[in-house]
Amino acid sequence: MNSTDPLVAEAAPDAAPPASTWPQTLVGVGVLLTGLGLGFGAISISSDAGYGGVGPNFLPWLMAAALTVCGGWIIWEARTGGFRELETPSGAERGDWGGFIWVSAGLLANAALITSIGFILSCTLCYALAVQGLRRAAGQPAGQPRVWVTDVVTGLLISAPVFWAFTQFLAINLPGLTNTGWF
Repeated sequence: MNSTDPLVAEAAPDAAPPASTWPQTLVGVGVLLTGLGLGFGAISISSDAGYGGVGPNFLPWLMAAALTVCGGWIIWEARTGGFRELETPSGAERGDWGGFIWVSAGLLANAALITSIGFILSCTLCYALAVQGLRRAAGQPAGQPRVWVTDVVTGLLISAPVFWAFTQFLAINLPGLTNTGWF
């Protein structure tokens, strides 16, 4: 048998992982460090138990533990042969900068306008701009007036019930256009 035989290559468990596993390992290290950082931050949170028997530091500790375990698992998977059964990535070879700009504009407009035009209208604008960017990136029709109207109406149908649920049912103050609490 020669050294190019696939059975010989498969039977060598001590071989170094392929170079493609290094990015996977870096993802695992990032997740692990995020978990450790969250745990370090949770140290400063009070552990006094509230009415439910758990303190305010319970959820940060839980998330820190989960991220740390997942990060270790990802590193182990990457170093023992890489992520298995990965599908070939779909989509374009490169990101669509135009779509990125539309989505970013929507997010920035929402942040800039939420206190002046209210939650509903700013979130509707954010939704419409983001969907325009996603449509353009996917090569779908985006600039026609009918598509804009559909996106704005859909944004209103999503943001208005969210606003009402928070302000009327949960008594959480969100910026509105009027002081009535309904718009």
